[in-house]
Amino acid sequence: MASGSVQPGRIRILKNGSQPSDGKVGPVVYWMFRDQRLRDNWALIHAVDQANKANVPVAVAFNLFDQFLGAKARHLGFMLRGLKQLNLVMEETLQIPFYLFLGEAEETIPNFLRECGASLLVTDFSPLRKVRNCKEEMCRRVGESVTVHEVDAHNVVPIWVASEKLEYGARTIRTKINKKLPEYLIDFPILKPPITKWILENQVTDWDAIIAEVLRKGAEVPEISWCEPGEQAAMEVLMGSKNGFLTKRLKNYSSDRNNPLKPGALSGLSPYLHFGQISAQRCALEARAVRKASPEVSDVQLIAFVMVLLVFATLFICFSFYLLFKAVDTFLEELVVRRELADNFCFYQPHYDSLQGAWDWARKTLMNHASDKREHLYTREQLEKAQTADPLWNASQLEMVHYGKMHGFMRMYWAKKILEWTRGPEEALEISIYLNDKYSIDGRDPNGYVGCMWSICGIHDQGWRERPVFGKIRYMNYAGCKRKFDVDGYIGYVKRFVSEMKKRKAENQLCGKPKELRS
Repeated sequence: MASGSVQPGRIRILKNGSQPSDGKVGPVVYWMFRDQRLRDNWALIHAVDQANKANVPVAVAFNLFDQFLGAKARHLGFMLRGLKQLNLVMEETLQIPFYLFLGEAEETIPNFLRECGASLLVTDFSPLRKVRNCKEEMCRRVGESVTVHEVDAHNVVPIWVASEKLEYGARTIRTKINKKLPEYLIDFPILKPPITKWILENQVTDWDAIIAEVLRKGAEVPEISWCEPGEQAAMEVLMGSKNGFLTKRLKNYSSDRNNPLKPGALSGLSPYLHFGQISAQRCALEARAVRKASPEVSDVQLIAFVMVLLVFATLFICFSFYLLFKAVDTFLEELVVRRELADNFCFYQPHYDSLQGAWDWARKTLMNHASDKREHLYTREQLEKAQTADPLWNASQLEMVHYGKMHGFMRMYWAKKILEWTRGPEEALEISIYLNDKYSIDGRDPNGYVGCMWSICGIHDQGWRERPVFGKIRYMNYAGCKRKFDVDGYIGYVKRFVSEMKKRKAENQLCGKPKELRS
C-alpha cells in the first residue's frame, strides 16, 4: 500500500459533488466524531492524502453535541480532556488546525465548509441513528460542489466489507471477518504534515472554560479518576511497562475475565475504544505481535511437551505459553469479532434499541410472558438508587454509578434482573439502556445496546428452556452467580469502593476542590 493511501473498501461516498464552475478545488475538512485520535486514524490519513493529491490544505473539525444521548460530566469531561490533548499535538506535529464547534452539527459543519470553500468533507463511521441522520441532513445542506466521504476508521474490517446484511450471531460473522483480516489487519502508514498549509485564521479554543461548563451542566454524574483520557494514556493501558494489558496482564485474560473479583484481568480499554482514543486495529496488531513473539505450541504438542517436561519439572513454562496463546485468541475474539458484530447489528437493524429489533422468536416469547406475575416490581428510580432486595444486583448498579463501569459478567445479570423486575420487556429495555448510557463511561455505544438486547431480547443468542417471565430468553440467577465466583466478596468489594468514593468526595468539597474527583 502506497504511503498515505487508504484501501478503497474502507471508504464510502455519501455524496458526489459537482465540478466547481471556476475549476478551483477547495480545502479538505475532516469532521471527526467517533475516532478521536491522531495516530492510526484511517479517516485522518484519507483526508490528508486527498488534500495532498489536490494540493490543498486540510483542517479537522469537531462538533460538541449538547449532552449527546444523555452524556454527562463523566463522558463529556473524559472526551474533551482527550480532545484538548489532541488539539495541541495535532497543531504542533502536523500543523493541522483543529476547530471545535458548539451547537447542531447539521448547521455548524456546512457553515464552516462554505466559509473555507471546502470541496471535500471526510468523516468517520458510526452506526448510531442520530449520527447517520445528522450525516444525511448534512449532505443535503452542503454546497453542490462538496463531496462527502465516510471512512470506517473504527473497525478492523470495514462494516460494509465484513458483511452486507444483518448477521445472526458471532458464528455467522466470524468466518467472514477472518477471511478479510489478511487484507485489512495491516500496519498504518506514517502520517506526515500536509504539503499545503492552512491559511485561514485558526480558532483559539478556551478548553478550560468549555470543560468547566460541561462539568457544571452534567454534575449529576461526576467524572471518574481510575482512567486518564487521551491517546498516550490509552497506549499506556495497552502496552505500559508497569501495568499494561499486553505486557503484564494478558496471560490471565481468558481464565479470569468472567470473574468480577478480578477486574485487573480485563483490558481496561473500553473507554478508549469507545471514544476512539485508541484504534482497535492497533490493539489487534500489538496482540498479534505478542503471540508471534512466543514459541508456537499446538494443543497436541502441549500434551506431548507436558509428558516430557513433567520429568524435568518445567511444566509451568510450557503451560504459561499455552495460557498466553489462549489469552490472545480470546482477546482478539472480543476485540474484533464481538465488537464488529455489535456494529453490524446497529448498522443493519434500525431498531437496535427496541423490542422491534429482536428476532421474531424472541419477541413472541417475551410478549407471551409479558403479563406473568413478578416476584418484585421496581420503578426506574428504585433501580437507579439500587433499592432492591438483591444485594448482588445492588452492588453491580452501585459499581456502575460510582466507578463508571460494570464488570461484563455482572452487566448480563444486571440487565436480566431488570427484565424480571419490571412490567414488561419494553420497559426493561428502556430502563437498562437509560442507566447504562447515563452512568457507564462507555455508554451510548453499539456494544452497550447489543449487551442490553442480548440480555433482554436474546439478540445473538438462541432459545432456551421456557420459564415464567423470561420465556425462552436465557436465564441467570443469584445461585448461578454463587457457583461462578465469590458473590459476598464482590458485594464487599463494591461497598468498600463506594465508601471510599463518598469519603473522597466529602474531603474534596471541604477543601473547595472540584467535585469531579480527578487524581
